[in-house]
Amino acid sequence: MIIFELLAAALGVAAVVYLVVALVRPERF
Repeated sequence: MIIFELLAAALGVAAVVYLVVALVRPERF
């Protein structure tokens, strides 16, 4: 299931980016 693997990778990257943004700019959350 290549589509499932790509979806999982995209969700992982999005989660990491969200955590980084939340740590760098806590005033936005």
